[in-house]
Amino acid sequence: MHKWTGFAVATVLAFAAAGQAHAAQPSEKQVHELFDVMHMDGMFTQMNTQMAGMMGQALPCVPTSYWQDFMDASSRQQLLGQMVPIYQRHFTAQDVDGLLKFYRSPLGQKVITQMPVTMAEGMKVGQDWGRARAQAMIEKLRQKGTLEANGRCPASPAAMPAAVPAPKSGR
Repeated sequence: MHKWTGFAVATVLAFAAAGQAHAAQPSEKQVHELFDVMHMDGMFTQMNTQMAGMMGQALPCVPTSYWQDFMDASSRQQLLGQMVPIYQRHFTAQDVDGLLKFYRSPLGQKVITQMPVTMAEGMKVGQDWGRARAQAMIEKLRQKGTLEANGRCPASPAAMPAAVPAPKSGR
């Protein structure tokens, strides 16, 4: 009985693997349609605006218009074109159809509009949490004496230069 069960399981797994191996890859047109539904061109425009603001602060001698114009529509289309093979490697045509259906729905559109805000808020929470954790760990190490009060490692005998031996007297 166990012999047949093992054979049946192996057969099912083989058919499942074969089905995955032959799953249709999404077409370039299908992936571009997904990008349109997801408003990826607009996301890139928004990212470019944010980057232009940061670059303007870092390099105030360069006009803001330079940074705004740096990523034009042609550049965005070039970037999207380079992303198509990535989606084709990771999603099947059936996957992309499902994503299109989802992102066309009211919930999918809400995800698209709310994701940047939720990700930004989540990143801030993560940064605050990480900073608090790091401070708590450093404080605990200070209390144990592993770190000095300034948060640095204490000088260890191994880190100190070797003492120069005193010259021997000739007596």
